[in-house]
Amino acid sequence: MPDKTLNLGIPTGSLQKATVELFNKAGFHIAETERGYAPRIDDEQIQPIYLRAQEMSRYVADGALDAGITGYDWITENGSDVVQVAELAYSKTSNKPTRWVLAVPNESKVKKPEDLRDALIATELVNVTKKYFADKNIDVKIEFSWGATEAKARLLDAIVELTETGSSLKANNLRIIDTVLTSTPRFIANKKAWQDNFKREKIENISILLNAAIDATSRVGLKMNVRKSDLESVLKLLPAEKSPTISSLADSDYMAIEVVVEDKVERTLVPALKRAGASGIITYPLNKVIH
Repeated sequence: MPDKTLNLGIPTGSLQKATVELFNKAGFHIAETERGYAPRIDDEQIQPIYLRAQEMSRYVADGALDAGITGYDWITENGSDVVQVAELAYSKTSNKPTRWVLAVPNESKVKKPEDLRDALIATELVNVTKKYFADKNIDVKIEFSWGATEAKARLLDAIVELTETGSSLKANNLRIIDTVLTSTPRFIANKKAWQDNFKREKIENISILLNAAIDATSRVGLKMNVRKSDLESVLKLLPAEKSPTISSLADSDYMAIEVVVEDKVERTLVPALKRAGASGIITYPLNKVIH
């Protein structure tokens, strides 16, 4: 064990697979061990541990962990006093934020939150839900529900449940009437650790690489050769991040262009580039994009 070590929390549950894949893409390779809670990582200055996202911010706040990844929802729910180093726009199925929504059975007569006065509501996000209704001056009874809340909805007046696509709610014949909280994963740090030069630099380095890996998931690299006479028309088509890299080729009549573009525009951009005179067009995936 090196003299200087960063104790890092990796979330278990729905975010675990996506988080491990993100770290791998960022250049930190995480491997399972016989002790399932203590994975290995190919950086001797990092000591990772698996921990439930619901608990992560508490352990970071009290200094048991130097840093960790959890959702904004659980930071808010726990009232944790931590440094929010970065927002990490990734989740188990997409890069979109997740939502905690107020939902009722399809056959319910409830149309808006005010219709739930004196109602019984179940959720895992108790404190946030209490504040939501208190801010609206609506008296309700809120009880804690440990997972699979959708399945219990018919025993209650309403639920507050986490959703990313809404498919599970629809499958359970539930109807959303409001959004209680929008959440994204956050990279957080203990305040004392953040003041330590070694730990802060290590945390910042990890943050830079994780965000670079996230940015790379929605972009591709694009290379092509362009005749000098067609250069202006080709450049007008490129939605470059800043400006493309242009270099000379052995054939003095041609130039090479390299640029990073959003992957969603690639399918329309490449044919347009070919029509504008580009040739030898190559697209390739990226591991990291650092702004």
